[in-house]
Amino acid sequence: MPKQTSAARRTSIAGLLAATSLALTLSGCAGYDVTAPADARADAPAAAVQAKDAQLAAADGAKNGDGKNGEAKGSGGGGRTTPPGGTGDVDCRKAKCVALTFDAGPSENTPRLLDILKKEKVHATFFLLGENHVDKRPAEVKRIDAEGHELANHTWSHQILTDIEPAEAKRELSRVQDAVRKITGKTPRLMRPPQGRTDEEVSRISKDLGLAQVLWSVTAKDYQTNDSALITKRVLEQTGRDGIILLHDIYKGTVPAVPGILKELKKRGYTVVTVSQLLSPAKAEPGMVYRP
Repeated sequence: MPKQTSAARRTSIAGLLAATSLALTLSGCAGYDVTAPADARADAPAAAVQAKDAQLAAADGAKNGDGKNGEAKGSGGGGRTTPPGGTGDVDCRKAKCVALTFDAGPSENTPRLLDILKKEKVHATFFLLGENHVDKRPAEVKRIDAEGHELANHTWSHQILTDIEPAEAKRELSRVQDAVRKITGKTPRLMRPPQGRTDEEVSRISKDLGLAQVLWSVTAKDYQTNDSALITKRVLEQTGRDGIILLHDIYKGTVPAVPGILKELKKRGYTVVTVSQLLSPAKAEPGMVYRP
């Protein structure tokens, strides 16, 4: 059985994450440009827009029984509705979308989370941590991919990329790229820098590795509490159209909060999507920083 994440390690990660909001408040976005999802969509190349529109038309035809193959992919039997990281038939140019993301897993809580997402027919983006997570839980990584979620990179050991040498920062990212590719045959295209801290050098490294950077607009600060009701309240208070929700599936209070969060978001008219779906018809560009 894979080794469980130690309490000491969780405390260490929690301590690092606890500084996130303060760090971003103090530093703002100085030193790098940020692109909002709406701006990315608006600036999408004409060819990408045409391809997206054609994809939507084909999906609509399939739903109405007009598809040449007789049925829409993922129309039954628990199959995926979109490929991992795919954009499917969601159009966030028109729909009221919000992206759901989870950091620092997989963990012992991830299977339950995946059960919930499957039941609710929701796909999320998972920013995976390498050490003691990806390397200890390859089965969960495979399942995340197989069930249509988006694989992304959260570094190997949660080092602050702006505080270490460029060569080490590159290793922090490339080790996860290699590990995920070995397990799934796919290489992540998105990464989230620990504490959201990035700069021009990190952007250069990310570009070299084919990684776009994704920050967030909603945080429950679930590293500070196991109160699922409070986590739910914080998420719902902050969520708006084109938001990116940051949660962690390594903490005990987070996964139990997800059903209530999803229920209320759907009640409010939101379509819950992956980051790539949120940006479509644009594609995340390596080195760029995306945040609502």
